[in-house]
Amino acid sequence: MASAALWCRTIRVRGGPEIHKQPLLSRRKNWVKIVDGIGGRGHKSSVSSGVRVFASISSDLRTVPNDLVDSILSQVAQTDRGVLLTSDEHKKVAEVAQALCKYCVDKPVTCPLIFGDWDVVYCSVPTSPGGGYRSALGRLIFKTNEMIQVIEAPDIVRNKVSFSAFGFLDGEVYLEGKLKALDEKWIQVVFEAPELKVGGLEFKYGGESEVKLEITYIDDKVRLGKGSRGSLFVFQRRTQATV
Repeated sequence: MASAALWCRTIRVRGGPEIHKQPLLSRRKNWVKIVDGIGGRGHKSSVSSGVRVFASISSDLRTVPNDLVDSILSQVAQTDRGVLLTSDEHKKVAEVAQALCKYCVDKPVTCPLIFGDWDVVYCSVPTSPGGGYRSALGRLIFKTNEMIQVIEAPDIVRNKVSFSAFGFLDGEVYLEGKLKALDEKWIQVVFEAPELKVGGLEFKYGGESEVKLEITYIDDKVRLGKGSRGSLFVFQRRTQATV
């Protein structure tokens, strides 16, 4: 995966040659000093022990973002995409998102992981995704069933909000747009007029719209983004294509 490069780390060894240059089988009994804080000052370990230490450190480095991802997904689950969270709970979500930022790939806009089908599982501002359908009044009339974003190579973005109006009338709002990279982290999407489908009716309304989003973290499971007005988004990858 593209994110695998995040876990490459170099550990300096004192008092001996670099471990990766030694034939491990022929020099298993050579002693090297492990860097202070891992084996302790002056602590000695065999090359094979050093390799185990390196493997453990690499495993720990992978665990940190995975734990943060699991944490943020558990915090936003069953919250109607953030609507049901308190102010303090929103702050906790923001703190985890901020912690994940330091594990983001250097150029997320060019990372192939952005492509795929994503569920919008959280937004710090309820009306940012879905517009009026997600306002306080809109949520009384329209119950959101799904909120999906699909990004297809090279530059197609499709958004779909499916809902149930008055508890019995199913419908959906569909938008399609073009993605443009503004720099290594920011993207711009210009959407065509939205298309509304309710019952047997289908029509377009309004005009073009534009959004800008900074990709602050991405892996094979989640994508985090921040809008131009500061709204935080959490997207979770879907297992099956649906749009």
